[in-house]
Amino acid sequence: MEPQIASSGIAHVWLQGDAVTRTVALVLLLMSLTTWVLIIWKALDQRTQRQQAKACESFWHSADFAEGLDKLGNQDGNPFRALATEGREATRHILHKDGKPGTQLHDTLDVSDWVERSLRNSLDDFTARAQSGLTVLASIASTAPFVGLFGTVWGIYHALIGIGAAGQVSIDQVAGPIGEALIMTALGLVVAIPAVLGYNALVRGNKGINHRLNRFGNDLHAYFVTGARVTAGGDGKVLPLKRG
Repeated sequence: MEPQIASSGIAHVWLQGDAVTRTVALVLLLMSLTTWVLIIWKALDQRTQRQQAKACESFWHSADFAEGLDKLGNQDGNPFRALATEGREATRHILHKDGKPGTQLHDTLDVSDWVERSLRNSLDDFTARAQSGLTVLASIASTAPFVGLFGTVWGIYHALIGIGAAGQVSIDQVAGPIGEALIMTALGLVVAIPAVLGYNALVRGNKGINHRLNRFGNDLHAYFVTGARVTAGGDGKVLPLKRG
């Protein structure tokens, strides 16, 4: 005997559905795969960045700037190392340590303003990278239920047409097709709920990393401008770190 497909459930909806129903199902599947790929990818990135943030305090206990950079790590995309490097290059440039004469407009800027601007640009670049993909998650979270609802409405419409054409109907004939159509709404929710939870978790994680990055940036700004790191109590402590 040949195996028979169940007369109800997702498999039956797929086999009995038309092109619109199958397209909706494929769209929801694509949304679900995209959601999980983004969640896993961004979560792994945030875990790496949290580990990189732990090296910030070790940076300040280095003998010189080069040793501090080594302690921050050499991984590609390390925002803390990029911030420190950007601050160093900005300080060198504005103080003409590269040997070039001051003939450009930004040479008239205050050292503090120029370093702060450079550090802020690096922070903004990281924020833009960290937020990439989150818009897609938010869009999936807000649209997936409506995509599923559209599939349900379409399925119920065709089910009612079939029931009307059959003439006399019973509750069993009505409940089956309509119940199958409602599966599309359930699938929309199955896609949307992880997207919402993942988006909220990733946004919260980004805020924590941004907080650590901003605090490290403030310390770097004070160091490059004054040679002292601002402590929690507000009194500057001269660092043993030598500028590179």
